[in-house]
Amino acid sequence: MSPEIDNSSPSQIQGQISGLTGRERTHFVHQAEETFARILDFYGITWEYEPRTFALEWDTTGNVTEAFAPDFYLPEQNLYVELTTLRPQLTTRKNRKLRRMKELYPDINIRLFKRADLRTLMVKYGLDQEAGKIAGTGAQNEVE
Repeated sequence: MSPEIDNSSPSQIQGQISGLTGRERTHFVHQAEETFARILDFYGITWEYEPRTFALEWDTTGNVTEAFAPDFYLPEQNLYVELTTLRPQLTTRKNRKLRRMKELYPDINIRLFKRADLRTLMVKYGLDQEAGKIAGTGAQNEVE
């Protein structure tokens, strides 16, 4: 069965997305996460916010010293999604964590949406104001 194609224009989608409340009890760390969740809600995609933390490193006594909690889990796609608004030069640590996660948990599907991916997605759906919030160096001041 082929997926249903949405023929809505970006302006129609933007109007519908901006009116969504999302998960009111969810406290998002970054505005881009909330916008991403609103897009998922618009398309009826089931999601969970930071539902699992993966241990990445342990000390000699077995205590976890480094861990990684992907931003979203999409259960119907069996996919974890991590978002970053950091400039490419500043994503080294996050990329290292993702590589380590893939080494330790090869059966876990994870996708990184980088700053440019997020901006493209937001602009596509007419969310220009939200896209503007992750443009320039000012976006680096927010928690990542």
